Amino acid sequence: MEGMLYYDLHKGLKFNSDLKAAQENFEKIVKEHPESPYAGMATKELQGMPRPWAPPAGVARRPQAPPPAAEAEPAAAKSAKPPAKPAPEEEGLSIVQDLRHWSNPDYTRVVVYADRETDFSHRLLRADPSIDKPPRLYVDLAHSTIGEGVQKSIPINDDLLSDARAARNTLDSVRVVLDIKSFETYKVFSLKDPFRIVIDVWGANGAAPPPTPGRGGAAGEALVDKTRKMPRGALAKQLALGVRRVVIDPGHGGKDFGAPGFIPGVHEKDIVLQIARRLARKLQEDVGLEVLMTRNDDRYLTLEERTAFANTHRADLFISIHTNASRDPRAYGTETYFLNLATDDESIRVAAMENATSTKNISDLHSILNDLLKNAKINESSRLAAFVQSGMVTHLAANGYPRIKDKGVKQAPFYVLLGARMPSVLVETAFISNRDECRLLTTPAFQEQVANSIVRGIRSYIQDISPTALGAPPPGSAG
Repeated sequence: MEGMLYYDLHKGLKFNSDLKAAQENFEKIVKEHPESPYAGMATKELQGMPRPWAPPAGVARRPQAPPPAAEAEPAAAKSAKPPAKPAPEEEGLSIVQDLRHWSNPDYTRVVVYADRETDFSHRLLRADPSIDKPPRLYVDLAHSTIGEGVQKSIPINDDLLSDARAARNTLDSVRVVLDIKSFETYKVFSLKDPFRIVIDVWGANGAAPPPTPGRGGAAGEALVDKTRKMPRGALAKQLALGVRRVVIDPGHGGKDFGAPGFIPGVHEKDIVLQIARRLARKLQEDVGLEVLMTRNDDRYLTLEERTAFANTHRADLFISIHTNASRDPRAYGTETYFLNLATDDESIRVAAMENATSTKNISDLHSILNDLLKNAKINESSRLAAFVQSGMVTHLAANGYPRIKDKGVKQAPFYVLLGARMPSVLVETAFISNRDECRLLTTPAFQEQVANSIVRGIRSYIQDISPTALGAPPPGSAG
């Protein structure tokens, strides 16, 4: 019954964490009570699950086609490809389904999409003039094959990389090779649900991450230590950091509806797009900033594509707009997040919901986040979050919404912020699962005030780091 309850929650709320919990309950019954009549019922539910699952011993898996390749496409990409299928003798191997990239002269992101999780390793090979080989970075995927119809080589030809190519390395492994023209540093990490490997490469002029142990030597470590000791915001002020271009990211979209509203037919993806459009207009007209949006219609984007969009367009700020949700319909309020390790169970829950993954996967980000914590942008993101949260609460309270609850500034490992090279925050504007706040979120008046309040926070942040950056606000402007 517990498994069925989680399964029903997934059908209603579409949280993968609920689906995972249901699967774990069913598998436990099959494994620990195989003679029970409930084992057959659990097996039947497992076989009907809407996504791939690894069957425990004794459970036959119902044949089904592999899941479709990730649907997000760059602006210039063609229509989605059909699902990649393995050859009959390759059943059980992870299938590499697609290679994609995003780039500017100083930064390139390559993503390898696979249909299931698998072990991988990576290595940098220096140039070998004797065989006319440039520097290469390769990633080996164990227990893997390449799906039929996958483009095995993608030309990149930016200032950093020539191309990326995938090939069978052994009978049960795949190697993805990046041919390097020039680079300063790189980072490789994986994301889940669906499984993909993200390769970020930075050039000498890019906003590369700080030296990590083994790279950069003692001088680099000393620089990191000095940066940590600076007062908050000191680095930004010393560098006369300016804000000219802002990327706004309306969460979810397309097949990803986000959280369902308390009111039937209301979905997060539609509400946040309306708020984001209002915010973009106000930042352009009232603050004079250049504003780009990751999406301006109902389209699906992967989380890593959103961050890559901000990086490749060299944004100065990245603002991701969302609505919150809870199983408790009484939960309400607004909160603002920046990228960091989560410090409480509620932050882990929110991150898992927005990542569309299991709470168990959050811990997998620990090592890369430890590297990111050395980056001054983390401190700047926390400052930006504080100004945005303050703007949200004070402005809404002063404009006819006194019941707005201040849930504060929090930190959590959001995939959509991972790898962003500028101050970045994720704003949970209100609880779409709450009756009163869902009703407010559907009204143009409240959406307008939410946009005004975020503008107020951004304006305060800009003035704090560069007091002369903005003149007096235009009459009637937000903030």
